[in-house]
Amino acid sequence: MSFRLAAYAVCVEDGRVLLAHHVAPSGETTWTLPGGGVEHAEDPFDTVIRELAEETGCHEVVERLLGVDSRVIPAAAARAGAEHQNVGVFYGVRITGGRLRPEPNGATAESVWTPIPDVARLRRSSLVDIGLALARSLPATGHVAPVPVSGLIQH
Repeated sequence: MSFRLAAYAVCVEDGRVLLAHHVAPSGETTWTLPGGGVEHAEDPFDTVIRELAEETGCHEVVERLLGVDSRVIPAAAARAGAEHQNVGVFYGVRITGGRLRPEPNGATAESVWTPIPDVARLRRSSLVDIGLALARSLPATGHVAPVPVSGLIQH
């Protein structure tokens, strides 16, 4: 089993959410939240700031911790063919500057402000739905029910 700790930015403004268009090495594309893996000895708070800047070209202010999600991806569905656990730390953030651009030498082809009602029609990571649910409900526990993976929603 592999394990990954990651931090994600949930940027919601004027009924839109900032999404990153991720391109896997296989060429498969998925919409997701800006964010990524926490490096050794890095605080997840610092990770979300670094990752958003790298992937989108924008700067932000972290306004609040939204919650934490833990999911196990079965071996049959995992890219590496082995069971994988992802623990995601979700932060509500506000963009304060910069310009949207593709990630230089990275996997984010573009970042787009997307009307929240349009998200349901996108091929997306379940992280998008989790982040939006956390931002919408602000649960005291920082936890929302698991998002079923099927159709347009991927691991």
